[in-house]
This record gives sequence, structure tokens and C-alpha cells, in this order.
Amino acid sequence: KFTWIVFLLLFSFFLIKRHSQSSPTNKMLVTTDSLIKPQGALNFLVVGDWGREGKDHQKPVAYQMGEVAAQLNADFIVTTGDNIYYNGVADEYDPLWKASFEDIYTAPSLQKNWYAVLGNHDYGKNPQGQVAYTKVSPRWKMPARYYTQTFNINGNAKQQVRLIFIDTNPLVPGYYKHPTLKHTVSTQDSTAQKAWLVQQLELAQKTPSVKWTFVVGHHPLFTATELRRESDDTRAIRGSLRKLFKKYQVDAYICGHDHDLQHLVNTEKIHLDCILTVVFFLLNKTTFAIVAHQ
Repeated sequence: KFTWIVFLLLFSFFLIKRHSQSSPTNKMLVTTDSLIKPQGALNFLVVGDWGREGKDHQKPVAYQMGEVAAQLNADFIVTTGDNIYYNGVADEYDPLWKASFEDIYTAPSLQKNWYAVLGNHDYGKNPQGQVAYTKVSPRWKMPARYYTQTFNINGNAKQQVRLIFIDTNPLVPGYYKHPTLKHTVSTQDSTAQKAWLVQQLELAQKTPSVKWTFVVGHHPLFTATELRRESDDTRAIRGSLRKLFKKYQVDAYICGHDHDLQHLVNTEKIHLDCILTVVFFLLNKTTFAIVAHQ
């Protein structure tokens, strides 16, 4: 498909320099000389499992996101779900939007579009409230529970990246019996979403300008962790999506849920990224680089 592809993983010991313990802020700083920014690349950040009212290291991570987004001139942010803990929001005016999002990601470099999908924790109350927030916040972009976005690489409409955002929650059978999730999950039509996904994958494959196709969801297909490696939800997502991704040559599946940072390549050469904190994607016509830190 391309002349060559480079995968680059730079972890925290390359990217982060800490203040001394005497520092009043004890923030983690990103060194300006360690970041790689290929000329003409599409740069975006990915974060998952994050909305905790500033707790559980959310604020330091948000600070680093702002620093790195400024240095890379990030084009946008992708969130892989579990956006608002622990049970999502009541509606688009829930105070948790301010406590877990607006008051946390305040850096000017993060005032870009945030493209979101839903996680299981977002299904506790009113998942449609996160779709509705698109009309409230100028940067929150979730026009539907599943949707697509296409981005030009370096402004070139003949070199594009297609991101397909899906809702993996209705694809997990166990959620239809879950005491907290069953009432909201049961309103969704998983068959209709799968048909839509096939249509979008076919379209991406037939579009000459689309050089990369990524799918973004919450649950992983594969994971290195023992807890979820063969869990019911992992096996359900793998059984539902694996053959489709292989058939339509999806370049990468980006997800969350597993609360760690992984980059896996399976036998179908699909790149599988589980995100807990932040990953930075850099794309151009021939190069797919991942610059990540925990």
C-alpha cells in the first residue's frame, strides 16, 4: 500500500522531565528537544478513560497534553470513551462537564476539536447527553453515537486520513443484563451500526484519496493484560469486528477501557492501540508514527 511505514514509540523516560521535589507545582514537563514533528504531518492527540473531576492524575496529564499539543501544533484530539466518570452525565448541562472537561483542559493548544466516542462508564446515566453537548461546547464533537471524519494531510485533499468512530457498548452482550447499563444499551441497534460500519469501510477502501483508515472505539479487540485478555467484552468485540477489519484493511484500531498503554500488531497487521493517558499520532503520506507517553 505504501513504500514504507515507520512505527515509533517513545515512552515517558524519553519525553518527560520532572521538576525536583522542591518544586511548588511538581508538574511534569515535556522537553522541547525530544519531540519529533515530521514536516507536513497530521498531528493529533488521543486520550482515554479520563473524566475524573481533576482527580487520579487528570490535571498533570492535562498539563502535559497542553505542552505537547503546543509544540506539535496538534490538529485535534480524539477521546476513546469513559469521558465522564463514574456513570456519565445527566444531560448536556451537567456540572460534570465543567468539573471534568472545561476546567481541566484549559491550555490554548487544547482548544481544538475533540472527537469522542462513548465508553461503558458513559452509559450509566444519559449517553445521549454527550451527543447533545456537541451543540453546547465549541470544541466537543460527537454528532452521533457513531460517525466519520476525514482529514487532509498537510492540506492535501488527495492525501487523506479517514477516522471512523464507533460505539462498542451495544456490541457487548453482557451489557444488556448489566444492572447499570442495560436500560441505556438496550435502546441501541447494534445490527444497524454494523451495517453502517461496513458501508463506511467499503467507502474508505474505494476512495483513492483515503490513504489511512483508523477505527476508534472504547473496547479492545486484543489486550496484553491477563484481566481482560479473554474477558467477555474483549471476546465479544473481537468476534464482532476482527473479520471486518481484516477484510477492509483497517490500518489501526484505537481504543481505551483497559487502563494502560499498549501498541499491538496482530497477525492481520492491524495496529491495536489501547490508551489510558495520551498518545500522539503523526501521519503523512508514507509514515505512521506514534509518539506516546504514560
